[in-house]
Amino acid sequence: MPGAWLSLLLLAGGLAPSARGDPLALLRRHNDGSGRCTYSFTVASPGEASCPEAGGVAQLREELAALTARLSRLEGAGGAGGSGPRGADLSGVWPRGTQRAAPGGCEELRRDKERLEEEKGRLEREKEELAQEIARLRAARCPSGTGGVPGRDSMRSASKAPRWEPESLSYQELKSERTELPASRLLEETALGRPRAEDSGCGELAWVGEPVVLGRADTIAGKYGVWMKDPEPVAPFTRETTWRVDTVGTEVRQLFQYEAAEQLARGYPAKVHVLPRPLESTGAVVYRGGLFFQPRRSRALARYDLRAEAISAERELPGAGYHGQYPYSWGGYTDIDLAVDETGLWVVYSTEKARGAIVLSKLDPETLEIRRTWETNIRKQSVANSFIICGTLYTVSSYSAPNATINFAYDTATSTSRSLSIPFENRFQYLSMVDYNPAERRLFAWDSYNMVAYPVRLAHA
Repeated sequence: MPGAWLSLLLLAGGLAPSARGDPLALLRRHNDGSGRCTYSFTVASPGEASCPEAGGVAQLREELAALTARLSRLEGAGGAGGSGPRGADLSGVWPRGTQRAAPGGCEELRRDKERLEEEKGRLEREKEELAQEIARLRAARCPSGTGGVPGRDSMRSASKAPRWEPESLSYQELKSERTELPASRLLEETALGRPRAEDSGCGELAWVGEPVVLGRADTIAGKYGVWMKDPEPVAPFTRETTWRVDTVGTEVRQLFQYEAAEQLARGYPAKVHVLPRPLESTGAVVYRGGLFFQPRRSRALARYDLRAEAISAERELPGAGYHGQYPYSWGGYTDIDLAVDETGLWVVYSTEKARGAIVLSKLDPETLEIRRTWETNIRKQSVANSFIICGTLYTVSSYSAPNATINFAYDTATSTSRSLSIPFENRFQYLSMVDYNPAERRLFAWDSYNMVAYPVRLAHA
């Protein structure tokens, strides 16, 4: 009993042997010859206690290895039934001959599994919502026999056209960046038009190539603009004569004339025309010796004679929205957009009666009288831009997405529209103008300071 109490006292006083086997105190016991036990001990000095014995480190490593092996055997004995966390059978997961993952690793696997289950559930919910949206769109189709273009009645039943309010160009740009949507989410595919194959070699657009940069604007005034060539020029101008207008500003009057596209690339115009009236936006074209444009803050169309350097014709476009009422999705007051194709001069716009849908009119290039009008079911503010080839209107899905598409076509010969998905590259990701040149069979475009051209291929029946 006295020995036991002494051992306790020694432990309490820190005199017991240490965990690594280095004695802090040496205890001795002997009989004094009279029947009494005598205990004595020796304590190491502070300097000796701080110095491990030779081979102490190696002994420590051996003991740690033994302890690790013992723990492994205990784990093996505890998991002999092949059960993992929560009783799950993991015998098919771990390779033979390897040790099972620590409990922390199993917990991490469990969390990964839960995350995958949550992601799967989210995708299933999105799939259900998409199926409901498709069902809703199908239910909204016009019944057969109405005599109208599919989708037009449902478009007209929408809320009234927004009231015209003046907006700054920067505000339009900000608004368009926040509201740009692909037109495929707003419209349904309508009846497929018949292929066109006329004596002029016309056909349907089948392919658009990569853009080639032909020039670049040097100042902020050239962020948006329009550049053109006349497919049917009048002397002294030729098909190589190139025209350009930088459209940033409130008093846009300068029309730059270049003898050829190479001069455009160098940035040195041969002549600068000053228009009698300021021009609105990027919808101008050059055709048969005249610049056709929309004067600022008006729904009028004007023809500027390039030889006489004077306005030779002007006419109001009945009911047309202007100055930010029905622009393309990028904004820029692109309410009225003129175009040229193999068949002549066109204008793309919208009216309150059409409730924002694209209206297409064929014009007399001398008097600007309207020869015929088509009302499409394509919402103008849902597309980035448009152009006309062989009497068919084509729209661009996005002005900023690098991989946009030609997404809709409206055939004036059959008065029908259809969905498309022809790749179209926005290399500089801010497309403010697209026009077709029938003489070169190329698209001319203005993409964030850059004047570019796209080769195209038509499919013939």
